[in-house]
Amino acid sequence: MTLILAAHGTRRPGGVAMIGDLAAQVSTLLDRTVQVAFVDVLGPTPSEVLSDANGPAIVVPAFLSRGYHVRTDLPAQVAAGRHPNVVVTPALGPSREIVRTVADQLVGSGWRRGDSVILAAAGTSDLTAGADLRTTAALLSTLTGSPVDLGFAATSCPHITDVQQAPDVRKAVAKARASAGRHSARRVVVASYLLADGLFQERLRACGADLVSGPLGTHPGLAQLIANRFRKAMRPAPLATSCRIPRTAKL
Repeated sequence: MTLILAAHGTRRPGGVAMIGDLAAQVSTLLDRTVQVAFVDVLGPTPSEVLSDANGPAIVVPAFLSRGYHVRTDLPAQVAAGRHPNVVVTPALGPSREIVRTVADQLVGSGWRRGDSVILAAAGTSDLTAGADLRTTAALLSTLTGSPVDLGFAATSCPHITDVQQAPDVRKAVAKARASAGRHSARRVVVASYLLADGLFQERLRACGADLVSGPLGTHPGLAQLIANRFRKAMRPAPLATSCRIPRTAKL
């Protein structure tokens, strides 16, 4: 069986290494080799890995919402691989597991109850992904007991246009800081909703927040979540059973 972790891709060597380390952690948890594929920026692509695969294959999308890459790009690349037996699992978010990981990263960065929180994602123009991010922000707010706003790191990037509501992370932090002054909140904290280190994480660090949590790929809970995605896909589908009432039974 071929296990593939499909991530976005980055030109930053540190980000590529972080995805490789994440796959290695999952490999250890499963006692199976997990290969890495990238849907953009660099290779190997999912189609390239699948074209060389023998036996059934499972692809886990290492994405935090169901945007274009999950709903369009990845399925197209899987189809291009022409592999006869592939299971593609759901994306990592939105889910309560991923929100718990975000919250744990926040606590580890020094978050305290009463801080204003910005959930900072890369950015998207996809309606489904935007809804997923709002769902994640709401779940994080419930878990932490703090209001959580959205901020995007990529609104100034030329390849991302018409970003939903375009909440630039710097502006989101400035708005939260002004509101914090009125409500006596002590600090503004950014919760990184990024998988790996790179350009966008650098933008979060430079956004003016008091604290910025690390990317999720550094948290052991993420490896466990991905391993569980693979485990669930490996399980055989339950056999259909019928409930038959004996003829002697009285209704």
